[in-house]
Amino acid sequence: MSPNPSPASAITVVSRDPEREEDRRPLTLALLRRLFSFTRPYRGKRNWLFVLTMLRGAQLVAMAWALATAIHAVCDPANAGDGRVVWMAALGYGGVALLTCFTFHFRQRLALELGESVVHDLRGLLFGHLLRQPMSFFHRWKLGRVLSRVTSDVDLVRQGVQETVFVAIVQLGQGLWAAAVMLWYDQVLFAVVFALVPIVHWLNMRFRASLSRSWRVVQESFSRVTATVAESVNGIRVTQGFARQEINGGLFRALVEDHGRFNMDQARTSALYVPLLEFKTQLWIAILMVLGGWRALNHDVSVDTLLHFFFQANLLFGSMLALGNIYTQALSAMAGAERVFKLIDTEPEWQDAPDARPLPPISGRVVFDRVCFSYEPGRPVLQDLSFVAEAGQTIALVGHTGSGKSSIINLIAKFYQPDSGTLTIDGHDIRAVTGDSLHRQMGIVLQVNFLFTGSVLENIRVGKPDATDAQIIAAARALDCLDLLEALPDGLNTVVGEKGAGISLGQRQLVCFTRAMLADPRILILDEATSSVDGLTEARLQRALAVLLKGRTSFVVAHRLSTIRHADQVLVLDHGRLIERGTHVDLLTQGGIYAGLYRQFITTGAGQ
Repeated sequence: MSPNPSPASAITVVSRDPEREEDRRPLTLALLRRLFSFTRPYRGKRNWLFVLTMLRGAQLVAMAWALATAIHAVCDPANAGDGRVVWMAALGYGGVALLTCFTFHFRQRLALELGESVVHDLRGLLFGHLLRQPMSFFHRWKLGRVLSRVTSDVDLVRQGVQETVFVAIVQLGQGLWAAAVMLWYDQVLFAVVFALVPIVHWLNMRFRASLSRSWRVVQESFSRVTATVAESVNGIRVTQGFARQEINGGLFRALVEDHGRFNMDQARTSALYVPLLEFKTQLWIAILMVLGGWRALNHDVSVDTLLHFFFQANLLFGSMLALGNIYTQALSAMAGAERVFKLIDTEPEWQDAPDARPLPPISGRVVFDRVCFSYEPGRPVLQDLSFVAEAGQTIALVGHTGSGKSSIINLIAKFYQPDSGTLTIDGHDIRAVTGDSLHRQMGIVLQVNFLFTGSVLENIRVGKPDATDAQIIAAARALDCLDLLEALPDGLNTVVGEKGAGISLGQRQLVCFTRAMLADPRILILDEATSSVDGLTEARLQRALAVLLKGRTSFVVAHRLSTIRHADQVLVLDHGRLIERGTHVDLLTQGGIYAGLYRQFITTGAGQ
């Protein structure tokens, strides 16, 4: 019977399909409220910005009122020949205009600063959230999709915070102030204008869903384009090696054509929505001209009132048109925010238990007790696996592709969690200890080794950030590869490009071996670690590995028998089950699966 998991091992697994974009309701104010929750640390700046935007909306109305007053004063027969009226009107208008420019400057400045602050915090939150995700997340989410959320989608949020929201507040404030002045001057004409509100509301509701949906489609299409570019750059050797440039180029052109079509669909919807708003505006102005002129001829309204009313009506209708344009921009920004928050809301399938404890210094005894594991429910890759690796032993994992070798390593490194059974290190259930404390006592060298952009020295120091240059040199010397690293163009200061570009595969692996040596781990994992090293270099590494492996519990995955002949245990796997175990010599004597693999290696020369 499998042991009962401890409370610390309780794991909630959530099944998600990140490729599926749901056809949800149109974007709501709840999304806007959540976005603006990121402005709370900057509430002082945000509140001043709100004051300035409302003030700017009132200033534009005041300028229109001053201009209408000046025109009426100049045209009034009672003021004929009085130049002081013109000067006073001009000075009043100029003063309000100057104050408006001053307000506009600080509104722009504060909006830019607030937007940058929000984007800074949002990208930091996104990046930290990504770093906390388990390996399964990165197997499901394409690189381009993640990049598009951290880059283009966050930039849309920046646009929403810096421009869209506060410009909308200015226009809304301007419209409300203009409406208040219009209501003050003539309630009858204002009632005619007010009749426009239901029509504008109907237009918004009519186009809201389609515009929201079209912006989602555009953003998702852009993420597919980004994902394809990232995948093509990573796989350029395969593309060129199999002469797939034309085929892949055609597939990419099809994606770009789709993206362009989606953009055009969105543009057509916007191009219908905004002109309809403008047509309604012009129609209402024409109605006001007829009604206002008729009332003026009947002496129901003064010319002064008509003048003020039409100036304010232009501001009100102008605000409606501006808000219509801003609405489409706001949907774009909110679509970006929605996608960003969707990523932030993607909870890790599992994480360290709340009561997980730091792993104390270990000797390295690893025990698998009836462990079962699957990447996908119903498709087990490890079944009822049990074995013991004593501290300091070297364990070789052997088997055909898909037998479960890499899965064992993933579980030991706590990149994944067992479905059932227990995995302990020095008697500590791996579920009950923190991942960071485990990884600090573990070293990993993979077949495809990743190097960061920077010098060789900096990449080695990843294993021990506080290591001195002398310690790094000592680690390389212990591995007998210092001369090979110093032979690089600039020695240990040689700068490597992305993923280690600029140095050979063998040199990259030497850097990773030195990195592991420097970390001085208690558990060492070597996953096909010498597959890209030539025979002469490997001969030197075998002597160095003897030093590196001594006193450490090591798990070695290799197809080259020269790396596993001296293992303390050889575990032979087949379809997730342990079918043979023993030393190299014992397994050859038994004449089983391992002996057959050995003969196969000898025949092909792979074991040399």
